[in-house]
Amino acid sequence: MKKLILLAVTALFCLSTAVQAQKINEESILAKIEKSDADIANVKKSAKANTWLNRAKAYMEAVTAPTIGVFEGMDMQLLKLTLGEATSTGAETINEVAYETFMYPYLVIYAVDGKVKSWKQTKFIKEGAVDTAIAAYEKAYELDPKTATKVKEGLVAISNYESQLGNVGIAIAEYKSAAAAFAKSYAVQSIPVYNEKDDMLIYYAGYLLTIDGASDPKSYIAGEKYLTEAIAANYNDEEGNIYYYLFHCLYGQKEADKAFVVRAKDALLEGVAKYPKNERILDGLMQLYTGEDGVGDPADLVSLIDAAIVDDPTNVDLWFGRGRIFYALEDYDNSIESFKKVVEISPDLFEANYYLGLFYAVKGDAMNKEVNGKQYNSQVAYDEDLKKVNDVYLASIPWFERAIELKPSDLNSAESLKSICFRLRDEEGMMAKYDKYNAIFKELKGIE
Repeated sequence: MKKLILLAVTALFCLSTAVQAQKINEESILAKIEKSDADIANVKKSAKANTWLNRAKAYMEAVTAPTIGVFEGMDMQLLKLTLGEATSTGAETINEVAYETFMYPYLVIYAVDGKVKSWKQTKFIKEGAVDTAIAAYEKAYELDPKTATKVKEGLVAISNYESQLGNVGIAIAEYKSAAAAFAKSYAVQSIPVYNEKDDMLIYYAGYLLTIDGASDPKSYIAGEKYLTEAIAANYNDEEGNIYYYLFHCLYGQKEADKAFVVRAKDALLEGVAKYPKNERILDGLMQLYTGEDGVGDPADLVSLIDAAIVDDPTNVDLWFGRGRIFYALEDYDNSIESFKKVVEISPDLFEANYYLGLFYAVKGDAMNKEVNGKQYNSQVAYDEDLKKVNDVYLASIPWFERAIELKPSDLNSAESLKSICFRLRDEEGMMAKYDKYNAIFKELKGIE
């Protein structure tokens, strides 16, 4: 029994010393690096692959030592056992997220609800250590291709490390450094001995620099490079937003050279040809065609879509895009006709039914605004015009009803039906419909 108590006391003593403060044997790590520098300066040793493998390991120890054992979602109690007590604590709000911050000698930890959410390194044992390690692995393979397995294991570890840096950087809006980390991870995977690449990494690097470009326009230059590289690798996100982000990177450089406006347009045209349903791409095109002189007539976009429809008349995405273009041009009749075609081809497509209802409602709003702005000499003329408006609103109801039938949880459909039915409450059966959809709206909204 005494022995067990003694062991328990010893364990507690070890625990209490472990949580004192983050300790890294920096001298030992730097000594290994110094030895490696001496080894590669030696003609005989530098000719051996193992010399370079050991160099890569020494430099990567300098890279990983400050954050080793730390991971996203880590409980703060476990973090204290791993890094020790923080030197100071604080609070910071980033993108409307309130973080607790814990300062350590080499990094800052960002936590939410007692869990590690992100971190940022503030002190480095050896600057440029990652690049040196990568170069060392490449040299080892060059000297002895039989080291391929060990070299790839080391490169995988570096790629994973950089990818993790990218992920945690996003959480605290460190978009530029996160993009650099994803790009570095991708560059490592591009080394021939690695023999496999995840093109999503370079896409994310470009995407994050697109975001960062809003605060630092220089980021658009690198963002363009990475997104172009991703497209060249035949990477496309599911919705084709890569072309929209490329447009932003190009358009963001127009002050340097107006030729970037044309290149931005070309990026969107390439995107819309592949993803005619993408609303961001269509909105970007409308922004260019209506906001920049000499880009072209917005009607050209319709011609582009119509030419594609001739070859593929039952393509839902093409008709969808056509309707969105007419909507942006405020040609509601043609947008309605386009979406009627979408519904004809895909009657159970929620978006098609919802937008068809929406376009009728928007057309009704435009007509109603026109009626309210006119001067009438007779009540009869006013009533006739008002009936035309209400007939358009009435036409929207079946499409919204079909939309909510297809997606019962859709708050927008319920709200539109509630509002339109109330407007038309004097029409037969409309008050009952209002009561029905108002109840659904309240239920979806969580209103008692």
